[in-house]
Amino acid sequence: MASRDQFQRFIFEDSQVRGAWVKLNDSYSEIGSQAPYPASVRRMLGESLVASVLMSSTLKFEGTLSLQAQGDGPLRTLMAECSHDRFIRGLARYDEHAVTEDSLNALLGEGRMAITISPDKGQRYQGVVPREEENLAGCLEEYFERSEQIPTSFFLFADENCSAGLMLQKLPGDTEQDSDLWDRLNHLASTVEAEELLTLDSETVLHRLFNEETVRLFDAEPVAFRCSCSRERTLGALESIGKEECYSILDEQGSIEMDCQFCHQHYRFDRNDIDHLFTGHTLH
Repeated sequence: MASRDQFQRFIFEDSQVRGAWVKLNDSYSEIGSQAPYPASVRRMLGESLVASVLMSSTLKFEGTLSLQAQGDGPLRTLMAECSHDRFIRGLARYDEHAVTEDSLNALLGEGRMAITISPDKGQRYQGVVPREEENLAGCLEEYFERSEQIPTSFFLFADENCSAGLMLQKLPGDTEQDSDLWDRLNHLASTVEAEELLTLDSETVLHRLFNEETVRLFDAEPVAFRCSCSRERTLGALESIGKEECYSILDEQGSIEMDCQFCHQHYRFDRNDIDHLFTGHTLH
């Protein structure tokens, strides 16, 4: 059966303008089921997941792109991550008694948002996302304009069961003709309705929006939820908190138990595990 979660690139022929489309159903539902998210938090998480997939399509290497936000508002933490091979994960932490707003800035309050690019090989890069716009799409557009100097437009939507989005991007080396096309495409794309992106396939959406342009749509790629946690990575996290702290927890609790925040996988480590971690062999 074909995946209900798909990503597709497209280009406008003979121009320096490209785009991407994504729709998430099963993966969004699976990630959303990890906690009893209020509707506004769930939608914000859905938009973030879509944005992470769209932005990851610009990566030229193997690795991950994550969108992270922390604030002092009802939505304390927001995180969405996509790998180069279209595996996604995400989470949100929130004050369930205070979630009454829908807009990004009202939910987050004062805080910080960043995009982190983590190559499998090489240095990690992090860029701060401006928080001057009221919605996530606007904030990301400002980020690309200021940090990357690449005009980029985002159209992000999510409801209870589905999240979807569209990205347009004008590449360096554009001509005056490309600039005219860019303005025209953005005017057309701004007319897209949430229901269209959330219910229609890519070909139908692109035809409705850009039927007077020559669009080349590339093959669809599946998107799926997959957590990158493992016992080895969890041991690495324990190593980072230090030998003294680990043995202190062992002395107090008898073992160290950790749950993955993304998939709730449970990991348990006894004294032999910690001995091996810090000495390379078992002492007990």
